[in-house]
Amino acid sequence: MGSTIADKALLLFIFVILTACDTDTAIKDEQPDPVLVEYPVLYIERDSVIEDGDTTEIPRFSPREPARFNPGANLFVKRNAFADSPATNITAGLFAAEQPIDIRDISVSDDGQQVLLSIRAPEIEGADDEDQPKWNIWRYDQTTQILERVIVSDTTAEQGDDLMPSFLPDGRIIFASTRQRLARAILLDEGKPQYTALDESRNTAAFNIHVMNADGTGIEQISFNLSHDLYPLVLQSGQILYSRWDAMGGNHGINLYRMNPDGTENQLMFGWHSHQLPLDEQDELVEFIKPQQTPDGKILMLLASQDDRALQKRPVIVNLTDYTDHQQPIAAATPQQAAVTDLTLNFDFDFNFSDSLSLSGRLNHLFPLPDTSERYLMSWELCRAIVEEQIRACGQLTPEQLADENLQLAPPLYELWLLNNKDSTQQLVASTLEGKVITEAVVMQPSEQPKTFIPNQIIGNELDAQLSQDLAAAIHIRSVYDFDGQDSSIQANNIGGITQLSDPTQTTAAQRPARFMRIVRGVPMPPQDVRNIPNTDFGRSTNQLMREIIGYTPIQPDGSVKVKVPANIPLAISILDDKGQRIGGRHRQWITLKAGETLECQGCHTANSTLPHGRLNAQATSINLGASGGTAYPNTNSNIIPEQGQTMAQADEMTNGLATLSADIRYQDIWTDPALSAINPALNYQYQELSTQAPNGHECFSNWTAYCRIQINYVEHIQPLWELPRIQIDEITQEVIADNTCTRCHNIVDTDSAAMVPAGQLELLGTPSGDQAAHLTSYRELFFNDVEQEEVDGILIDRLVEVLDENGNVVYQVDSNGELILDADGNPIPVLTTVGVSPIMSVNGAAASERFFDIQSNSTHDGMLTEHELKLLREWLDIGAQYYNTPFYPQD
Repeated sequence: MGSTIADKALLLFIFVILTACDTDTAIKDEQPDPVLVEYPVLYIERDSVIEDGDTTEIPRFSPREPARFNPGANLFVKRNAFADSPATNITAGLFAAEQPIDIRDISVSDDGQQVLLSIRAPEIEGADDEDQPKWNIWRYDQTTQILERVIVSDTTAEQGDDLMPSFLPDGRIIFASTRQRLARAILLDEGKPQYTALDESRNTAAFNIHVMNADGTGIEQISFNLSHDLYPLVLQSGQILYSRWDAMGGNHGINLYRMNPDGTENQLMFGWHSHQLPLDEQDELVEFIKPQQTPDGKILMLLASQDDRALQKRPVIVNLTDYTDHQQPIAAATPQQAAVTDLTLNFDFDFNFSDSLSLSGRLNHLFPLPDTSERYLMSWELCRAIVEEQIRACGQLTPEQLADENLQLAPPLYELWLLNNKDSTQQLVASTLEGKVITEAVVMQPSEQPKTFIPNQIIGNELDAQLSQDLAAAIHIRSVYDFDGQDSSIQANNIGGITQLSDPTQTTAAQRPARFMRIVRGVPMPPQDVRNIPNTDFGRSTNQLMREIIGYTPIQPDGSVKVKVPANIPLAISILDDKGQRIGGRHRQWITLKAGETLECQGCHTANSTLPHGRLNAQATSINLGASGGTAYPNTNSNIIPEQGQTMAQADEMTNGLATLSADIRYQDIWTDPALSAINPALNYQYQELSTQAPNGHECFSNWTAYCRIQINYVEHIQPLWELPRIQIDEITQEVIADNTCTRCHNIVDTDSAAMVPAGQLELLGTPSGDQAAHLTSYRELFFNDVEQEEVDGILIDRLVEVLDENGNVVYQVDSNGELILDADGNPIPVLTTVGVSPIMSVNGAAASERFFDIQSNSTHDGMLTEHELKLLREWLDIGAQYYNTPFYPQD
């Protein structure tokens, strides 16, 4: 028979007491353990409750609010791991004011001589948030026993919040920071004010990964997410594993990414579809934050509750070698179990982040010792409860007491233990008092697995010199028809794959579904002290925030594309048809590239697919094997001779140079051999063909730079389309044949100023909306639900109709007793309601606004809007149909 809950609790209680009693035996051993004797232990002790005047609050540790200040922390050092070894508070008196500070993120150097950590100075009473002290990185040296700030200059130190530091193998320091040093400089070059951008939820300044020299000089930004990049871990390979908040288009999740220490080869590693894990027979919402690496190379993570006030964690191992998601192996692997598994501990522990009673106690922190001993420093709370106003160990309670649903857990009391997983023992390292918890700890022990040093990629070798000089990079996609190793063109278009698509004698350009690629840049959101952006500036939806178009490039017949793009900014791509309309969903991840770098992609990815994508070593073999080499592609222009394995985009680059982005959508047939098939007609959608104001920034592309941006604002660039005079005049008589100006028919008054119902119940007037004065009437009419109107006696009123029940019978008004209400003639009064009008456009894109575009080709509208105007509307809808795409419009 299985043990009862009480039996397990009692056994655990006895086990803990006995193992704690064994400490003296370990101390007297003739060959003392060097970890226990020789190596200092550093740990953070903090208040479990923050007192602020008459209020109290539990400390919160949210990865979406990394810079949060939880005052009441102290850093202690013990000369060894013995429980009776004295602990010294090395942060006492660190600041002149004896006020509580905050400390976090301890990491130790490979040689065990130095420790890095983040410290936040005391709160300045009465100061605004922007005037409060910043988080700074500090270093403790074992030899000198000195704790000092890494960045000496007060001015430099206070330029941003610096957190989560670690040593690189060459002695430099990698850390997360709100400095956004290069991103801020790029804003200035783009013609914007220089500011520290908020994350995509617009709550806090965005953290990105930076590196600096050991003395705090040479600070360089190496990641460029629009939301937080956190917890950089230097792997044994020398690469950087970190946690990225993927918040594009909404609050998604925090996933694991990997890059080199210079920011190159930045890619998604794990977690996109794994935020609901089947743990304890139910799905738990998790985030992948603060990875660690065990000496045997495994990735250890402490999964946390979505409640950022909860201290308890669940230790798991994440198999990054074989998986991209919990149930999704990489294409080349065939593992037998899931990616996320509980850390194997030789104890009867059941650590989780539930709020319910846990006889195993609770785990807050786990630090694997950097050797092969399988030992951990563990911040552990024994199971305790309050019974009759006294705190008692769970092992002392009766089964009836343990089964009581009203049993109240004692306040947290996390102490520091050394857990030996080989011999199933544990020893108390540091105790604490009621109201205190130990949250982080390290042993200053040399690592048996020192990290490999990865030097910066070299311009002219790994990095392209010309691209680097132009502050640019390149993207090469082997085929946009490649969806997770499957040729999407076969099923979707009844075409025999990219072999048939790339043969001009078999497929014309008009038959190819993918014709162009659009590159989009997310606009960094300024803090309120720079610009307070009302939600109305985003338009119908804030989901896409603001977007700028970086440019366009054609897609080659085999689906390949290679193009020059700006470096060091977040980019997203969209695949377009021959009208410039997005095919499929929006890209959900930001791509960033270092100057001189080329990103090599296999293909694309469907929104719901869990198959590997974005991680270069995880994808299936490309469907595009490229050219056989030495001869032209079948039935194509003999002047373009590709090399072995080249895509058409690579061959085009070799012949004509690397494609640059254009403000216009342009296509010129370079592949057809006129002796074999007809040359495909050119396409050219041009802003200069517009009779209204062209989008801001389009003129930059006549001499492309890395700072060219296309910006579309509704008031400036879309509303004028509705007001543009479109008058047809007889060439002989010069008489007006027709006035096709949009606002002539889509108006509430006719040419004689008499009231009229707008055509299609759609007003396109440039007057302030009665529903929202910050928007023009036309914008509200296009994107928001409305009601039908009718003209009665020269006045426009809402049209009312009788309400019918489910059987089609008229519903009549009744009083509070359910009796019919009769009119003056004794007849029942029907219940009337308005008739709804659904919006004709959608912020989900041009394809979701097909009703509008279908009308443009019907008998009443055909030819009224030009192809260039329709292209402008499509691209604006595709990027989110924002009211403004700049935080600084209208100008104050």
